[in-house]
Amino acid sequence: MDSDAFGPSPPAQRDRSVDVSVLVPVRNEARRIRAAVATMREQRFPGRIEFLLIDGQSKDGTRAILDELAREDDRIHVLDNAKRGIPQALNIGLRRARGRFVARMDAHALYPPDYLALGVRRLERGDVDYVTGLQLPYGVDPGSRRVARALDSPLGVGGAGFRRRVTEESETDAGFTGLWRREMLLRLGGWREDWAVNEDGELAARLRKAGGRIVCVPEMAARYVPRDSIMALIKQYSRYGQYRAKTCGWHPESMRRSHVVPPTVALVVFGALLPSRAATPFRLAVGVYAMALVVESARISRRTGGRREAAWLPLVFAAMHLSWGVGFVIGCARFGVPIAGIRSALQPR
Repeated sequence: MDSDAFGPSPPAQRDRSVDVSVLVPVRNEARRIRAAVATMREQRFPGRIEFLLIDGQSKDGTRAILDELAREDDRIHVLDNAKRGIPQALNIGLRRARGRFVARMDAHALYPPDYLALGVRRLERGDVDYVTGLQLPYGVDPGSRRVARALDSPLGVGGAGFRRRVTEESETDAGFTGLWRREMLLRLGGWREDWAVNEDGELAARLRKAGGRIVCVPEMAARYVPRDSIMALIKQYSRYGQYRAKTCGWHPESMRRSHVVPPTVALVVFGALLPSRAATPFRLAVGVYAMALVVESARISRRTGGRREAAWLPLVFAAMHLSWGVGFVIGCARFGVPIAGIRSALQPR
């Protein structure tokens, strides 16, 4: 999608009385949407904010909650997303946005009160184009706590800079939600709607290809509530892997070495299932992998004291790695093998 798809800005979008437009894609979030919106409404920001909650035809009562929140706060506006997808929701919000700055906030996250103020202040310094914060896993029930513990481990973080607990600002190649100048998003053409997943990674790759910089500001750390069941995690990570393969094909420079690991693990596991002696080295490798999961799970158990939850961690790690890896392989079949990306990732640094 190019910037022309947005057309000329209507008069409402040239209203400079709004400083920040917050875009929030929502679908079937009745359990958590009130808590998420509460942290948005509590933002300590000196200017004017509008919250655009874009509902993707929710079936669980979410829409009634959104309408109630809009009646309580005139900064909240509820928009319809007939196509239901996240990039479609973000583009609907971007077309409606009136602010000079645009922020994305998620219904699965809880944000610090100075999130918007810090992001706008950093953008106003003029040397960056996308400001993001850390993504800190935060469990709210037994299932999500298990996944949160895994996401707080080196085996669950992968190579994403915004998932590492750093204390100083750092440049990164992608981000978790965050802020941009509205004019920058329009110039990039918004989010590509043929990217059902990893739309943020694809946008970040285009931004960097255009010469833009992305920084992660630790003080903007948001608490991310992960999936609360193994099956939901498998579905999520399989989709992540598929569309990461697509992103790496279109943007080879965005592929990291860490992206090569899960599909390699998945192929080794498949090799171990072969009914022949040729499977022996694969089975040995799977044994080493399983031992690594057990050792890391025991380390987390000692550190956190959550023995019951830690007992699930090998399964959680395996679900994340294998579903992402299998998803990547499926993505290669669907979108083509990102040969240039793999070559770039494996080059000596």
